[in-house]
Amino acid sequence: MSATENAENDAALRMLDDYYTAFSTLDVQAILPYFHEPSTLISSRGVIAAATSAAVAAALKPTLEGLRAREFGRSELSVGSAKQLSASATLVTGEAIRYKRDGQEMERVGITYVLHKAKTGWKIAVIILHDA
Repeated sequence: MSATENAENDAALRMLDDYYTAFSTLDVQAILPYFHEPSTLISSRGVIAAATSAAVAAALKPTLEGLRAREFGRSELSVGSAKQLSASATLVTGEAIRYKRDGQEMERVGITYVLHKAKTGWKIAVIILHDA
């Protein structure tokens, strides 16, 4: 991997770190800037093609409300692999580790991201939740 590819991979992973900080607030307005328009969300609930940030917000709402009800405190990403596919696409797989407010681990969720480099930087284009 070239120095440029390493720098881009690092930038993409930094964006995901920032995203996890924002996600941990459970504030949809803090989360939305990390998503590309359009984006796709895939989970056990199905596939959601979200053309706008309003559609992303609507798709995230049940997850955020469910986490709030379960005393969610924060989430962190354990990266399994990160691979730059092209100058504008990076694939990241790993586990989202979710903790309760008291610091106790709540759950681990397998997660895969396809990131797209937009004019404003790396954004989440596809997010896939799966078994850990």
